[in-house]
Amino acid sequence: MPASERSQHPLQNRVTPFGVIIATAARGTLMGNRGGCLHDGQQRLRRRRWVSSRWIACLLEYKGWHREVMTPGHYTELFFLDEATAFAAGHRPCALCRRPDFERFAAAWLEGNPEAGLSRAGGIDPIDRVLHEERVHRGRSLERVARLATLPAGVFGVTAEQPARPLLWTGATLLPWTPAGYGHHSTVDATDRFTVLTPPSIVRAFGSGYAPAIHPSLRS
Repeated sequence: MPASERSQHPLQNRVTPFGVIIATAARGTLMGNRGGCLHDGQQRLRRRRWVSSRWIACLLEYKGWHREVMTPGHYTELFFLDEATAFAAGHRPCALCRRPDFERFAAAWLEGNPEAGLSRAGGIDPIDRVLHEERVHRGRSLERVARLATLPAGVFGVTAEQPARPLLWTGATLLPWTPAGYGHHSTVDATDRFTVLTPPSIVRAFGSGYAPAIHPSLRS
């Protein structure tokens, strides 16, 4: 159930392109969750940062529904700068509040990943299982290096020179990510090599036509 970010002090509920959950006063444009309660009674994250394979990204507001963020015993609300960030962290569109996006994503994912042998008849659970396997192996066997020219717009990654700085590939340039928005673009060579953060199956969904929404700071 979507909600707005409301807290006097920053809570640890903001997700970076690495999938790490941080505390920041900057606002996000999407809310989401990882399928369960990740926090304790004092609104602090527990050691385990997921409890299921269903990681979703939702609207901040939907039908006037309201949630108190990090209510004890309820699922943990997480926030994202934008959709590209949510995808990089391994979250996909919610099938309830973002139904049109969910339908477009599922269709693009299936088209881009035919080797998975899945179909719409199987529902979203098989796709979630593939995405979770990619999350579990993040930084290990599924991490890959690619030339920028081979990647679709909306993908996140890092360079060898700055492995801790997430960068968004727009299809023409790289933009540094911050919790508040994107920094100035950098001149790049399309043949440069890029370590990709966005899960491989999602990258292929982008290549099959799904264009993730980007924070308005992109245009400034």
